[in-house]
Amino acid sequence: MSVAGFLAHSALAAARDQTRTAATIAANHDVLTELFATGRKLGWAGSNLNQMTKALNSGGDIARIEEALDNVRRAATATRAAVERINNWQKDETA
Repeated sequence: MSVAGFLAHSALAAARDQTRTAATIAANHDVLTELFATGRKLGWAGSNLNQMTKALNSGGDIARIEEALDNVRRAATATRAAVERINNWQKDETA
């Protein structure tokens, strides 16, 4: 599902559900904001890794590759956590 499709689906589902509280909606918004932010961070990190790989393949020495890899790991962990929270909402909504 595309990002735009996901947002549209989420907005329509939220509009139909009259039982959701403001606190629930705010929590969902926070997780979605976090998810999209980590997605951007993963994109930037991937770009940096591609540039480092190109430099290494050209005989260069990249001193900060471990730092870049740590950033990718942190962004991936945050993305997994946000996705888990979304999966838990979906399970709670169907229960």
